[in-house]
Amino acid sequence: MDQNFKVGDHVSWNSEAGRIRGTIQKRITAPMKFKSYIARASKGQPQYLVKSDKTGHLAMHKGTALRKIAGRSG
Repeated sequence: MDQNFKVGDHVSWNSEAGRIRGTIQKRITAPMKFKSYIARASKGQPQYLVKSDKTGHLAMHKGTALRKIAGRSG
């Protein structure tokens, strides 16, 4: 299920290293370049810039890849 997350929401997502937790930093609603990837985001299908709690690294994910962690939000 695709959700509309807000900046500050605490979320988790799958990665090669296992389940990662982090915080939404920005909601992207237009195409933009991120690292070597072009995020084809739109208002109807936003993508989210998330920051890992453990490493501080930034990643870009579609809403369908994220799960909100109960009890924590911005």
